[in-house]
Amino acid sequence: MTDKSGAADEPFFVGYISKVPKPLATFLLVFMVCFALGMGLAAFALSSGQPDPGDAAIRWGQRFEQSGMLELRPYPVFRVAGENGEAGRTYMLSGQGKRGVFPQAEANSGKLVTLRGVPVQRGDLTMIQVGRVQAQNDAVNLPSLSEPVSLGRWRLTGEICDGKCYFGAMRPGRGLAHKACAEFCLTGGVPPVFVSSGEVEGRNFFLLTNKDGGLLGDELDRYLALFIEVEGDVERLDDLLVFKVDLESARILR
Repeated sequence: MTDKSGAADEPFFVGYISKVPKPLATFLLVFMVCFALGMGLAAFALSSGQPDPGDAAIRWGQRFEQSGMLELRPYPVFRVAGENGEAGRTYMLSGQGKRGVFPQAEANSGKLVTLRGVPVQRGDLTMIQVGRVQAQNDAVNLPSLSEPVSLGRWRLTGEICDGKCYFGAMRPGRGLAHKACAEFCLTGGVPPVFVSSGEVEGRNFFLLTNKDGGLLGDELDRYLALFIEVEGDVERLDDLLVFKVDLESARILR
């Protein structure tokens, strides 16, 4: 169609007419293709910027069952004595979902128990999601366990996370996108951990306590899921490192 001056009208879409003018159809097709490619590139860029969780996962196909000691240090841990001169192992513990295992640990602290559960693993780190704790006969001799070894005072940079999600319950289980989930886990009794950018005795992962070796509470909220620098004493408990953090020395880096 042309107007009185002889110029052709530009095509336009009319809702009650099923046929779309060819120039508009071509524009929409090009727009949709470009939009889909743009969203794909944006998704790739965002995902590539996330830390690689590696093989971190809950090992549902495996079952953990061992005899050892339950201790509160101050979070529940399960300690298995070494055999034939080998060093013992200390496992961090969690309950089902976003919960810790304080009731089971408090009822059996210092006792020899059989612990059953599911491993939550990230590399050579293992946490046990506890299914059942069964106390053994009181007459059984308790295993000989090593005392914590002080590794001195350290200033470390890194991030405070909840242990269960970082071990593999969530992927990647760290960063600001995970902060709300971490808050729920820590409130429920899952132990906090510090993931350091540097190493102490070849390790960059620490069970976190306050500077006196006690439980941490709401004071963590300000620093959770942020990259910080903080000072504290480090202890080695079998194969697990414990960071007694002095949050008064903490400084947010980003």
